[in-house]
Amino acid sequence: MLQWLIMILIAITLIALASFILWDYLDKKSQPSDPSAQAANSVENVKPKKLTAEQIKEYTVEIKDITTNLSGKNYIKVSFAFLLENAKAKEEFEMLTTRVRAVILQTLADTTAEQASGSKGQDLISTTLINKINPILSKGKLVQVDITDYNIVHN
Repeated sequence: MLQWLIMILIAITLIALASFILWDYLDKKSQPSDPSAQAANSVENVKPKKLTAEQIKEYTVEIKDITTNLSGKNYIKVSFAFLLENAKAKEEFEMLTTRVRAVILQTLADTTAEQASGSKGQDLISTTLINKINPILSKGKLVQVDITDYNIVHN
């Protein structure tokens, strides 16, 4: 009788484990691979509300003059303005600026000068940063990333 009970428990455990693995696989497969679509998905739960100019200024954090190498021989000097959902998100973002800078550097290091050029390149950088920074935040969401200064130096 004890052997049957152990076999049933093992079978139930294996079935549950297989279902969790399958669920995780299907969930990852259903997410889009396009950075723009990922950014849209990450902020879809943010309720759109019209912010006043004062609120935009209050919820914006600037990170200026980041200079780093791009993938290849070129380098970039760039500044960003990050618009957050609320004051708590802004406060948390300011506490995590070193981690955010690391994410920015990592993102730019994986980008070539050709990928970063033009408005499509700026959109790619912005949406990639939204996708990588939003999981770090727990008290709100990053709504928008604006590139305020942008200079690629070709070698």
